[in-house]
Amino acid sequence: MSNIEKRYDFVFFFDVKDGNPNGDPDAGNLPRIDAETGMGLVTDVCLKRKVRNYVQLTQLDKQGKPKEFFDVFIKEKAILNNTIENAFKKIGIDLDKKPADEADGKKRNEKGVAQGGEIIKGRTRMCADFYDVRTFGAVMSTGPNAGQVRGPIQITFSRSVEPIVVLEHSITRVAKTTVERAETGGSEMGRKYTVPYGLYRAHGFVSAHLANQTGFSQEDLDLFWKAMQEMFEHDHSAARGLMCTRKLVVFEHKTALGNKPAHELFERVTCKRTNDEKKPAREFTDYDILLDGKSICTKTFHIIKVE
Repeated sequence: MSNIEKRYDFVFFFDVKDGNPNGDPDAGNLPRIDAETGMGLVTDVCLKRKVRNYVQLTQLDKQGKPKEFFDVFIKEKAILNNTIENAFKKIGIDLDKKPADEADGKKRNEKGVAQGGEIIKGRTRMCADFYDVRTFGAVMSTGPNAGQVRGPIQITFSRSVEPIVVLEHSITRVAKTTVERAETGGSEMGRKYTVPYGLYRAHGFVSAHLANQTGFSQEDLDLFWKAMQEMFEHDHSAARGLMCTRKLVVFEHKTALGNKPAHELFERVTCKRTNDEKKPAREFTDYDILLDGKSICTKTFHIIKVE
């Protein structure tokens, strides 16, 4: 696998129609919103979850198991401490015995917990085995302790390009969960929240230096770009409505340190309305994405070399 030798910065546009792109559990699952501006928000964690799901779906062997080096650490029902412990077992470190290398101590300070150079070895193994660890990083200092990893890819919160409207819908359920509820008769009422339409913009960064520390390769990066373009196609649900990747603009620098500040590059990508701005936007065709003032709506994925 080839190393990452250049820095990348990217702008990511996606939209939602008649759905809830990212509910807030502290607000009754209402779509996240900036209370001061009315702009919609989607967390970085939400997008990274979709990338992980895409990798889990696509990187399987003939037996339907995750391919070697492409498993996912943060997944449903995973017991993280057990996963970390298994990594130490794979490299032959028994955390119940004294360290094999005296440089790590003459005795085990705490049974079942790594110490000294063992932590580095465990962290290296976790990066090798798990795509999301070497991509986004992870906190693995719990339980057996494989330390922490700062991932080469970082993503900001997504923010809608215009204020969004949140609609509340009453829904009914005729089926009952218990005998007692069935005896009351009638339908049970519920609530569902949707955004009629919203175009969201996020920014991201790829560090070549951190990539070389975690073992994140060019092949891993190519998979990430593919996931960003296709992840919504494998994540449909009634709650999320219709969500689509609309534009991924990647700025490729000449060196690992980069040629220009990220904010200057991001300012080259703008969005403008194509219809009457007094009317609410309800389709992606109500917008035009521009690079240096010129429309780039002909295709989804663009790589721009930074001079």
